[in-house]
Amino acid sequence: MNPPAGASFRHDPDATGPVDEARLAGLARQIMAWGEELGFGAVGIADVDTATAMPHLQAWLDAGRHGDMDYMARHRHLRADPRLLLPRAARVISARLDYRPRHDRADWIDRETARLAQPEQAVVSIYARGRDYHKVLRQRLQQLAARIGQQIGPYGYRVCTDSAPLLEVELARKAGLGWRGKHTLLLSRQAGSLFFLGEILTDLPLQPSVPPDAPGDEHCGSCARCIDVCPTQAIVAPYQLDARRCISYLTIEHRGSIPVALRPLMGNRVYGCDDCQLACPWNKFARVTRLPDFDVRHGLDAATLVELFAWSPEDFEARHAGSAIRRIGHERWLRNLAVALGNAPGTPAVLAALRARADHPSPLVREHVQWALAQHAGRTHAAAPATSESLSLRRG
Repeated sequence: MNPPAGASFRHDPDATGPVDEARLAGLARQIMAWGEELGFGAVGIADVDTATAMPHLQAWLDAGRHGDMDYMARHRHLRADPRLLLPRAARVISARLDYRPRHDRADWIDRETARLAQPEQAVVSIYARGRDYHKVLRQRLQQLAARIGQQIGPYGYRVCTDSAPLLEVELARKAGLGWRGKHTLLLSRQAGSLFFLGEILTDLPLQPSVPPDAPGDEHCGSCARCIDVCPTQAIVAPYQLDARRCISYLTIEHRGSIPVALRPLMGNRVYGCDDCQLACPWNKFARVTRLPDFDVRHGLDAATLVELFAWSPEDFEARHAGSAIRRIGHERWLRNLAVALGNAPGTPAVLAALRARADHPSPLVREHVQWALAQHAGRTHAAAPATSESLSLRRG
């Protein structure tokens, strides 16, 4: 008979005697149950060895596909060995937190896809429409870590979100939470890919959820919908993403001028891009969250480009307080919207909005506004009816 989960277990990282495997297995089961109580969709446990994934990361860096994300190269040694983040790290507790809004309709994929075809609408990635996930995820991981401490006493741990230099998809895969899709995101048969990942590194020698040598099941098969649908063809091959072409990178991570050749391909996407997820068949299983934190705020699922472009810096700060969007700042917010307005129909409202920002103090904003106005001027010229004079010149 197994002892109660975690019963009487006390952790001593310096102990040299035999490990109580039964009690550690019970504690692992209890951790998963606590995670569910805290709103996580799934929790798994794995060792912290990421050696097999490092050659892929290095090849990606060597090809320059990380773009301006210099921190990816600067911290690669930390990603190679999580024990540099937490000495004596033995396991990672990997957690999935679903973010599809609580009151989302069953036809959400059709609705999101339809908005992409409405060029006057501003499309913000689903994950960013609610509260900043870093704060929500970190808070709940801290609560889970505290529950473990209440059960076993002091132990070594470190809570991580995607701001920490970890190979989180690889660790989640090892923990049994899913497999890496061809778009490079983690996929789950039970939940698609609309979720965040977070980790607790710990020195507890917990029983892994999946045996370390167990073959990983992948379920993409011959499907290539994510590759085919990408507006900028950023998924250059299965499991290979060139961030420099990715709309999420361009609208969030990239600080400078957006490459002119990619601007028309961005359509009305102003913060992030969900196209590869909308196309993925597994996302018919995407789950709504149980947390109110990811409810849509300030109508970001229905806003127009003109509405958002009119926000002052004070409006931006107030409405994006507590949001992940706030970190790009008002300048890049306007940059992104200017590109989308350049791709929108040249209605009087669109043209007036752009002209109102033509003398913006930021060179970055001005450059993108000028590009957008030039786009509209070019379309107007191309669509202008031929005059009698021009017709005679053509005949002559």
